[in-house]
Amino acid sequence: MSESSYDAIVVGAGPAGVSAALIMARQGLKVALLERGEYPGAKNVQGAVLYSRMLHEIIPNFWKEGGAPLERPVVEQKTCIATENSWVTFGYKSRKFLEGVPNAYTIIRARFDQWYAAQAEAAGVELFCGVTVRELIRKEGRIIGVKTADGDTLEASVVVACDGVNSFLAQKAGFIDEWKPTEVALGAKEVLALDSSVIEERFGLEPGEGSTLEIFGSVTLGMLGYAFLYTNKESVSLGVGCRLSDYQAKGIRPSDHLELVKKHPAISRLIAGAKTLEYSSHLIPEGGLKSMPPLFADGFLVAGDAAQMSNAAFREGSNLAMTAGKLAGETVAQAKVQGDFSAKTLSLYAEKLKSSYILPDMEETKDLEHSISSNPGFLEFYPQLACDLAHLRFSVDGRPKREHLKDAFRLLRRRGFIQIAKDLWPLRKAAL
Repeated sequence: MSESSYDAIVVGAGPAGVSAALIMARQGLKVALLERGEYPGAKNVQGAVLYSRMLHEIIPNFWKEGGAPLERPVVEQKTCIATENSWVTFGYKSRKFLEGVPNAYTIIRARFDQWYAAQAEAAGVELFCGVTVRELIRKEGRIIGVKTADGDTLEASVVVACDGVNSFLAQKAGFIDEWKPTEVALGAKEVLALDSSVIEERFGLEPGEGSTLEIFGSVTLGMLGYAFLYTNKESVSLGVGCRLSDYQAKGIRPSDHLELVKKHPAISRLIAGAKTLEYSSHLIPEGGLKSMPPLFADGFLVAGDAAQMSNAAFREGSNLAMTAGKLAGETVAQAKVQGDFSAKTLSLYAEKLKSSYILPDMEETKDLEHSISSNPGFLEFYPQLACDLAHLRFSVDGRPKREHLKDAFRLLRRRGFIQIAKDLWPLRKAAL
């Protein structure tokens, strides 16, 4: 690369960055997409589940064309509440998930991100990989471009920062400092090879169908987080993510934590005989709305993980990133028509986010993690309670059922009915 001029420079070729670049290129803008990794997806660690509706709005019927590297359409989503030797599982399975726009697919992000970036290139986006941005270029207080580690200078009417949770550009713009350990989670993931027929037998699936499983309780060792297990075509993605501050306090590495998760009886039976294909670890935004930085300035927008756009309560991230990138791209295209890339014009981006599902959903769940982490014993008491109550419900021990009911009330009284009500009230917003 040498000195070049563009309508827009997008930094980061993840879901947010590619979506923004693709939308702008379709509107006739000259767009550069810069990716630090050797290829799009090389730095990613997501599970991953792709919620289809958001991509369908950008690439209609993407699942029908045969080119998208999709793994399995998800027909079942389950949640597991576990103690060390017991677990309660509940979920929902339906072929309705496949009707119209399928609800979700499992994907391998390294493959998917390369395909998605290729769609942007086909629309006219100039993709540059292996590029690290070192500086923002300013002129009269306005951001007008970037400088790379190789000394190249690129100028543009707008720079869109989609460079991940530790957004260097957002820091250089003065939008954020480094995140606090309570504002990010650390995730670790392995892709484990399993024959497709074994996957379908163990998860109770028809050929080609997929399932997701999220596990809470003892698997997180008292830390705020969860483990997940998603089915791919001929592999499963197994991962764990907990708040960074909790990992620091516990003194355990995510890789060691993942090994412990693999030994839990709810997991070990599902991955028995699997061969590890890859391991990865990465920071994940966790601060939510309360940690969200400013989203726009003169000649500058922020989207995706760089803007803390995640909804941990519903385990959503890439869908928010895609929608935010789309809205950012639309905003820049409108600014191009007006010939005005000031903060006043680019503030339309924030209005678009408010009118979408992103900011309303993040508003609903902004206090959830604090409510849980600020309640001593919450993460230990409720998984044990769930398993103990289930054990009473399904035990046939020769005692009258009224005795089981008395035992159940004794279990509840350990924490107190008033405290339980206080504990569970904030969770109502994550129930639907």
